[in-house]
Amino acid sequence: MESENQTDVVEFILLGLSEDLELQPLLFGLFLSMYLITVLGNLLIILTISSAHLHTPMYFFLSNLSLADIIFISTTIAKMIVNIQTHSRVISYEGCLTQMSFFILFGCMDGMLLTVMAYDQFIAICHPLHYSITMNPRLCGFLILVSFFISLLDSLLYNLIVLQPTCFKNVKIYYFFCDPFQILHPACSDTFTNHIVMYFVGINFGGVPLSGILFSYYKIVSSILRVPSFGGKNKALSTCGSHLSVVCLFCGTGIGVYLGSALFPILKKDVVASVMYTVVTPMLNPFIYSLRNRDIKSAL
Repeated sequence: MESENQTDVVEFILLGLSEDLELQPLLFGLFLSMYLITVLGNLLIILTISSAHLHTPMYFFLSNLSLADIIFISTTIAKMIVNIQTHSRVISYEGCLTQMSFFILFGCMDGMLLTVMAYDQFIAICHPLHYSITMNPRLCGFLILVSFFISLLDSLLYNLIVLQPTCFKNVKIYYFFCDPFQILHPACSDTFTNHIVMYFVGINFGGVPLSGILFSYYKIVSSILRVPSFGGKNKALSTCGSHLSVVCLFCGTGIGVYLGSALFPILKKDVVASVMYTVVTPMLNPFIYSLRNRDIKSAL
């Protein structure tokens, strides 16, 4: 199959982080280690929360975030590790669409759960007397279901957009996973409208949760500034420090890569930056929450 020809695509080639054969063993060891640390770390968080009977809403949302992170990183890195080991960069068209679907589903799920956790922090700090009534088990379960179905809708919409092109003039994808924008780039048909629709969908499904997080923290900071004692302010800030760290890591790198791919050609630094929100953030989540959380540290 010539990459210059316009063809009904059967498979794509994931170029990954480097084509240097000498670097492949190093990349294999590095990403296998990061993958195992992420899976085992997030599993440990889930088991600790369930075994230590930490049944408050914050820990319920955290265990769901850890589960989403395990599936999220398995969607991308597992395939990359197999490709390096087998010396093959090929992924089938169906496999690429499947990977993209799960990537968007659980990537969006991560963002939605971070928004829900920001709302939980907002209620805990700004309305502490009503916290147990407001954040009841029924509402917590409802928020998880809503987050999942919104993420599923986002994934389905991206699939509908990506399925529009019928032929491709290039089968190379410059990332190590099937990003929807990367799939549309080599399409031989005019994809301008598809890109506009995709950015519109992305802004809505990404911008609304981010707006919710920013609003929650605006109210939290306003409430903290009214606390008279320094000790009270420090205690309030420490409760949301872990969550804010994860939000900055995940949303900051994700938005940077997203806007970069929209405005500029794909560069190697964009591929490296994508590692931050697809690999590094899920790997650091257990460490951030366990090291900064007294209950989890004592349960461990």
